[in-house]
Amino acid sequence: RFSGTFVGNAESASPAAATSPPAVAAATLPAVPTIPVVPTIVGVPNTVAEGVLNPNEVKPPASGTRKARVLYDYEAADSTELALLADEMITVYSLPGMDPDWLIGERGNQKGKVPVTYLELLS
Repeated sequence: RFSGTFVGNAESASPAAATSPPAVAAATLPAVPTIPVVPTIVGVPNTVAEGVLNPNEVKPPASGTRKARVLYDYEAADSTELALLADEMITVYSLPGMDPDWLIGERGNQKGKVPVTYLELLS
């Protein structure tokens, strides 16, 4: 057995330790700064100051678009993503600050985020 080194050991408890410390007024405690909690979505950059990234409002860059062939079907998880069908061709591009595992994909007038792992980048 260990001698009274653990908190809660009945042998080491003394009457003085069993009493609670005197109450301290809240005004005497130092103020603890709080950090605001900002909800984030995995795969979406934290753009609180700029608003939420909406792929439908994003314009493609003047250069840097590429064609890609879709390797597997992909079901969009929300309205910011683009559903994909295997073997279709789409145009893709990246945006500054965007997660490198995702690209913006365009098919006709539809636009949304697509996972890079589902694509074969061509040009």
